[in-house]
Amino acid sequence: MSSHADQWDEAAVRELHGDLTDLHGSVDEEAHGADAEAAPGEGVRQLLTTILSQNVADENTDRAAEQLFSTYDDFRAIEEASPDELAETIRVAGLADTKAARIQRALAAIREETGGAYSLAFLDAMATDEAKSWLTDIKGVGPKTASVVLNFHFGKPTMAVDTHVERVSKRFGLVPESTSNARTHDLLDELVPDELTYPLHVLLIEHGRTYCSARSPDCDNPVCDAYCDCEGC
Repeated sequence: MSSHADQWDEAAVRELHGDLTDLHGSVDEEAHGADAEAAPGEGVRQLLTTILSQNVADENTDRAAEQLFSTYDDFRAIEEASPDELAETIRVAGLADTKAARIQRALAAIREETGGAYSLAFLDAMATDEAKSWLTDIKGVGPKTASVVLNFHFGKPTMAVDTHVERVSKRFGLVPESTSNARTHDLLDELVPDELTYPLHVLLIEHGRTYCSARSPDCDNPVCDAYCDCEGC
């Protein structure tokens, strides 16, 4: 049972990271963060793919992304496509009409911000909070989608909170059980050291999938023994 719930600080988070690493192995960060050689549109591609990933399995996200980027020649063609045609193209991702509208709104916002270019490079010069605010001002882009783009593509210190990260964070007492998803993003961003936002994100997801599942968690492991306060423990 957790002895950390009332005393989470930077040192305790670093200890948790170390314990998760001992259990699950180190996180490969080679492909993470800003890439000076990346094409200007890679950030936009990341954003659209993340929108497709909302509330759907990874394999369907991959299929939808492949369909999207093979059907249209460029981002302008996606923005100007018939909404019905675009929705049909990404149907496998689920919520096709909603996601098609979000994708086209995002592309329009980017084009208007840049004066015609489909690039998110301008976000790199912004402070993390400012960049996150710009993205979440787009209807349908929430804190998780924004954090994925900013952390994975730009290497900015903000943690994406998916269902696994949120569940494990609450069971470990990193955030209160009643905390909303949006507030969980804010609290973890305040608590987690900048350089750990990506590896801890990956490790919490791995732990949630392997041991700390929503139903019938397997608590027979040293991390749950040290930190978890769920009914299974």
